[in-house]
Amino acid sequence: MGAADYEILDEDFRRKIRLSASVEKLYTGCRWTEGPAYFPAHRCLIWSDIPNERMLRFNEDDGSVSIFRSPSNYANGNTIDRQGRLVTCEHGGRRVTRTEHDGSITVLADRYQGRRFNSPNDVVVKSDGSIWFTDPTYGIDSDYEGHKAEPEQDGSHVYRIHPDGGVTRILDDFVKPNGLAFSPDESLLYVADSGATHLPDGPRHIRRFRVDEAGKLSGGEIFASLSDSLFDGFRIDSDGRVWTSAGTNVHCYEPDGRLTGKIRIGETVANLVFGGLKRNRLFMCATSSLYSVMVAVNGAKTF
Repeated sequence: MGAADYEILDEDFRRKIRLSASVEKLYTGCRWTEGPAYFPAHRCLIWSDIPNERMLRFNEDDGSVSIFRSPSNYANGNTIDRQGRLVTCEHGGRRVTRTEHDGSITVLADRYQGRRFNSPNDVVVKSDGSIWFTDPTYGIDSDYEGHKAEPEQDGSHVYRIHPDGGVTRILDDFVKPNGLAFSPDESLLYVADSGATHLPDGPRHIRRFRVDEAGKLSGGEIFASLSDSLFDGFRIDSDGRVWTSAGTNVHCYEPDGRLTGKIRIGETVANLVFGGLKRNRLFMCATSSLYSVMVAVNGAKTF
């Protein structure tokens, strides 16, 4: 469809896309797609189909799709660390795990102060080896995306796993923290709050925090907000723009918070990631399907 796939709100956006590049549907047949993670060494994308309790793999060389892991313990968010290992948030296990190069699974964290997490949702790895993740209750609210259970924590918070394995609660003023990502220089941390899923007037925004050299956070102002849909997962490009799920679209925000354009998908978008060998292919998980589109920017280098 090309140009019809885009809504240009500012001329800056026109230079970040290619109007001749169409949104492609790569795979369908899922219940709720999430957690895309791209592995350049294998030219493949791993993503989660949470209610079907499986993880799928897209081979960029031939376009084939296969099962990566089933059952997946209701895996949600995924990322890769600096050693090329898969880091996963598991709703079913209420934990964060790492898949080693030999395929074995290491539990990185499943408790804070002796109590189980709610259902770790999305995750990012900082260059110092620390792992930052959000912990809303979506995986224990019902049996659809995990196992229905009562929360053991006193709310939905954001945590950091230190390189030595210790766990610190770093943010405790969110209703339902969701997607998160660092700016390219890691001086800023963006975190979405999708609390409107549980409160009629709950938050529908992304907040931005400053990160000092010791990893301490300050600020927390609202960076972007929505009126009739929710932010979920998002990624940052090499110039610091935020490309985020926003209802049935992907929104592009400049570092100053200006919304410059939208990519129309047509299904509710859950998450996205930059992939391809040049990090200029945007992969998008949206409800039942996996989509992609070539863009004129490059994702921030995280591997």
